[in-house]
Parts: sequence; C-alpha cells; structure tokens
Amino acid sequence: MDTTILLVAFALAMDSFSVSVSHGLASKSFNAGNALKMGGLFGLFQAIMPVIGWFSGIHVLALISGFDHWIAFGLLAFIGGRMVYESVRSSSTKLLDSLSTRLLLTLSVATSIDALTVGLSFSFLRIPVVVPAIMIGLVAFSLSFLGVYLGGKIGGLLRNKVAILGGLILIVIGIRILVDHLGIA
Repeated sequence: MDTTILLVAFALAMDSFSVSVSHGLASKSFNAGNALKMGGLFGLFQAIMPVIGWFSGIHVLALISGFDHWIAFGLLAFIGGRMVYESVRSSSTKLLDSLSTRLLLTLSVATSIDALTVGLSFSFLRIPVVVPAIMIGLVAFSLSFLGVYLGGKIGGLLRNKVAILGGLILIVIGIRILVDHLGIA
C-alpha cells in the first residue's frame, strides 16, 4: 500500500505544484524564502487535511462499511475527473506575483481540499492516517518548493499538464480500490 499512498501523495500535490509553478513564472528570480514559505504551508495543509477527513470518516464508518469502497472510488474518481476537467477547460494560468499571507493561506486550503476527501477514503478503507499524512505533506512541500524553482525555468511547458496527470492518477487509484474490494482480477 506504500506505493499507492506515494502515488496519492503525488497526485494530491499536483495542484500545489501547479500553483507554485505559476508563482515561479511570475517571479523575476528564484526566492528561496518564498519557496520555503509556499512549500511549508502547502505541505502543512496537505498533511492536516487527510487527518481531519480520516477522523470525520471514523464516525460514519459503521454506517457505511458495506459500500465504503464505492464511496472511496466515487470520491477519488470525482476529484480526479474534476482536476482533469479544470485543467483542460482552463486555457490560462493565473500568475501569482505576490505572496501575501492571506493569499497563501487561501491557496493552501484550496489546494488541500482534495486531501480531506482522501483522508475520508482512508478511514473507510481502514488505512491508518499518520504515515500517509506525513508522506502527503512531505511530497507537497517538496513539489511546491521545486515548483517555484522550476516555474521560471520550464513552467510554461508544464502548466495544466501536471494537474491532468494528478487527476488521472487519482482515477486509476479509485478504480484499483474498487477492483480490489469487489474481488475482480
């Protein structure tokens, strides 16, 4: 399951990475302080949200244990599909030229909502949340920091493609969960 959790972490970090690349595109030069600030907050929120989702799911687990795999599949497929749709639909990326704390907190919450839903799925699947939350946070931090750096270098080539990749990974993981729980294959 560690490989799957790592893939989930990368998929969840695609939104944060995209925003970080956008900031890197808008910046005149690489600023390590901004990259650390962005990576730190994105990583922190990506790590906290699955824990919140997991604890929320624990309270409803007994009520839905017979069809929890369908819920996990539906949530992951919905999130992944939305990521792909929004990436294809959006032809331009907003450039972030300043990193006010308010803007950064808003972006941190917005890019980590999917992680809340994944945490909910983890509780339905009875997956302990601590290690996945740490992995998700570290991957989000690393990719966000890297995104700021790469934004100025190759960001124009990536733009929406990273979110498409992240969405497709979540959909595939949702299908895998469904197949595993239904005993297919």
